[in-house]
Amino acid sequence: MPYPTDRKYTKEHEWIQASGTTATIGITDHAQESLGDIVFVELPKVGAELTAGKTFGTVESVKAVSDLYAPASGTVTETNGDLATAPEKVNKDAHGSWMLKITLKDTGELDGLLSAADYEKFVAEEGGH
Repeated sequence: MPYPTDRKYTKEHEWIQASGTTATIGITDHAQESLGDIVFVELPKVGAELTAGKTFGTVESVKAVSDLYAPASGTVTETNGDLATAPEKVNKDAHGSWMLKITLKDTGELDGLLSAADYEKFVAEEGGH
């Protein structure tokens, strides 16, 4: 299975990996493949409040600019500074190149997200789009 099973996934193609009330967020391998070569990642500042389902930034590729959607609500505690100068890291390893770390407001929100198997099924049903 190409999607790590230690995370939850959204239908907007973000992943979240939680440990207690701390979580790490990034985009899936499917998302980076669809986008093509990523040239810029815009992320919120530390201290920003995220709301589940709302946009928190953008990813710009040679093809398009895509919004990033928060898989859960919380406060940004860290952003991946490497992506400011090397956004292509997301293309090389989407599941290893995290974008943000947050303190979760409500860990129960994660229950509504997709498992790796469900996400893989969702991507297949989407027709690889």
